[in-house]
Amino acid sequence: MADIRLSFLSAIERKALWLSSWMIHHANHLRPKQDGLKIGGHQASSASLATIMTVLYAAILRPQDRVAVKPHASPIYHALHYLFGTQSLDKLQNFRGFKGAQSYPSRTKDSDDVDFSTGSVGLGVAQTLFSSLVQDYVKAKGWGDWPEGRMVALVGDAEMDEGNIFEALLEGWKQGIRNVWWIVDYNRQSLDAVVREGLWERFESIFRNFGWDVVILKYGSLLETAFREPGGEALRRWIESCPNQLYAALCYQGGAAWRRRLLDDVGDQGPATRLVESRSDEELARLMTNLAGHDMEALLAAFEAASAHDRPTCFIAYTIKGFGLPFQGHKDNHAGLMTPAQMEIWRQAMAIRPGHEWDRFEGLSVSAGDMRAFLDAVPFVQKGRRRLGAAKIPVPAALPYRASAEMSTQQGFGIILNDLAATDLPVAARIVTTAPDVTVSTNLGGWVNRRGLFAREELVDVFRREKIPSTFAWDFSPGGQHIELGIAEMNLFILLSALGLSHSINGERLLPIGTLYDPFIQRGLDALNYACYQDARFMVVATPSGITLAPEGGAHQSIATPLIGIAQDGLAAFEPAFVDELAVIMRFAFDYMQRDGEGDPDETTWLRDETGGSVYLRLSTRTIGQPQRMMTPDLARDIINGGYWLRRPGPNAEVAVAVMGALTPEAIEAVGLMSEDRRDVGLLVVTSADRLNAGWTAAERARQRGAGAAASHIERLLAPLSRQCGLVTVIDGHPAALAWLGGVRGQRVTSLGVEHFGQTGTLQDLYRHHGIDANAIIHAAQALAPGRPIRSRRDLPA
Repeated sequence: MADIRLSFLSAIERKALWLSSWMIHHANHLRPKQDGLKIGGHQASSASLATIMTVLYAAILRPQDRVAVKPHASPIYHALHYLFGTQSLDKLQNFRGFKGAQSYPSRTKDSDDVDFSTGSVGLGVAQTLFSSLVQDYVKAKGWGDWPEGRMVALVGDAEMDEGNIFEALLEGWKQGIRNVWWIVDYNRQSLDAVVREGLWERFESIFRNFGWDVVILKYGSLLETAFREPGGEALRRWIESCPNQLYAALCYQGGAAWRRRLLDDVGDQGPATRLVESRSDEELARLMTNLAGHDMEALLAAFEAASAHDRPTCFIAYTIKGFGLPFQGHKDNHAGLMTPAQMEIWRQAMAIRPGHEWDRFEGLSVSAGDMRAFLDAVPFVQKGRRRLGAAKIPVPAALPYRASAEMSTQQGFGIILNDLAATDLPVAARIVTTAPDVTVSTNLGGWVNRRGLFAREELVDVFRREKIPSTFAWDFSPGGQHIELGIAEMNLFILLSALGLSHSINGERLLPIGTLYDPFIQRGLDALNYACYQDARFMVVATPSGITLAPEGGAHQSIATPLIGIAQDGLAAFEPAFVDELAVIMRFAFDYMQRDGEGDPDETTWLRDETGGSVYLRLSTRTIGQPQRMMTPDLARDIINGGYWLRRPGPNAEVAVAVMGALTPEAIEAVGLMSEDRRDVGLLVVTSADRLNAGWTAAERARQRGAGAAASHIERLLAPLSRQCGLVTVIDGHPAALAWLGGVRGQRVTSLGVEHFGQTGTLQDLYRHHGIDANAIIHAAQALAPGRPIRSRRDLPA
């Protein structure tokens, strides 16, 4: 039976290698080009994983297992799914084309059931670790009937240079991670070079120190057999000491070069010489390239043995980059492409008839019917499409919280969550919070006290057990709803990505909330972008923000984050000034995170809210007076859509002020002073520059397509203002975040904000220094509308 299986697997590997190479060749040499740009692809990087991926997908993986495929092996992935019948021919023929099979596996852009997007190297690897943690979280709660799966990452050896992988390894050790396989494609080549000698030993040491099993897959069955022949130990010693560059070069040069080198180095006119001379050049080349990463028997044995337990396992699989292709082993093969002449020779060697290059069963040594039956019986495909779904969690019409006369938005966030934790609402049961060692300082402490920290095993708070007074109770248990992380923002965002895909991966919906300091979003920005690209659903709460964190200085003060909120796809960014706004936004966020509809945009805002997404809340530690007002449906709608008039402009307004976030008290004061002389001055509170901007640009596109009456929320808000009315914008962040408001109606605008690193000081010192205090707002307004002088605080009597 094993021999029969091996013959099918070998045929699948051969076919996947052909199809992956052909789709790249077709895209670069045959498909018509319009722009003249190189399309590219990675024939060599795909070839090094062809055997491993064939064994995994066609023999080892089960429907519940999930895989992050090495980005440059995307063509092999698509080829295998084409053989399974889960990828279409037109997608392969349009590889790297518009809406074709993607350059790198993508959950949102590909149609063949990609588990985890890859492309920004290292992130997909870490995602598998955190997805295993999320699976443990779901199983610990007793939710769902989807079976426990294994999270697998196919890792390029050069990809192991990425620091986020090692941050994830450390966190995985802390969390007692399991059900994870990382398979390192140890081909010893990167984009530009050959990797250092002995790197595998460093990998082995690192993984063992973090509690992983390590399996070294170095020699295939042909080499192992040769080592047992007379002279075999001399051959083994030569291979063990052969430099990576020399081995790669000989792989490229072929059998005759192997023969010359081996006879020169180990020839003894005895057993070692006979071992070499007993083989033809072709046989010798096949022997010397028989590394375990290309040996079906070795791979099957190793994977099947590891399947018997749930310990995290790293397989270091020796491979050859470009294995089986004309440029195998060449140091320039990373982005290299076979020439048309090389492809023609290789096509003939693969027994592919002209015009049959895309046929699923062309050139195989087994019959099409037998191969079809084998593929249909592969365990991995038995449940069909593996993208799961989950019911929406009902969200209450309003979130409970206790208001105070003066509060900060960060404080309000903690109170809202704490009050939710005290309820038995379904939404509270599905919230899972996480933070990189800033749980207390981001006001999650109350929530954690009520809901506990997650761990697979009970761990009682020693301070509480010893009756030592403490504000916080840190009990760990399977029922806990907070995952405490170490100080690594990359881990935070990758965990949020894993939590935010639980509905699709585990069939159970979670409502993840991650907190961190606002400036440190930029430390994890690649992972945040990755999470959004995967369409993971989560809420990131960044606090404190801006120079408003005055005493801590520039290292803890953020400038550019409002621009990140505007620019990041898949993320709706808000910066509320008041806690009642925050409660409305959080209620919206819990619903928005669960939406997955399609269709036309809302013609009120021109936002595609039905598709849903993730949410970013930029909050502040500044305590400010809270408005005493009723939250009407109209006001709530305006808050969600991005802004509202706190003071409506009069018909003769010469100037209006637009403010976002913590500087609202300065704007209120400035407008109050200005109103003594200019009664029609307006004050616009912006709750989301992101959504206002997105609606404005979407409405403009709609008008260009013929919807002449399309108008966005910001256009309606600014409609009462004449084009001669000046606009002052102010934000504790980069002024460009609001400067675009002047373009909505062609108004003159002066944008106040922070463009340089702050320093320590009082709020008054820093606001004055950066020109964002009430006086600065007044003077900017005066410059825009130089009528009667406007009194500032400096003009008022003491």
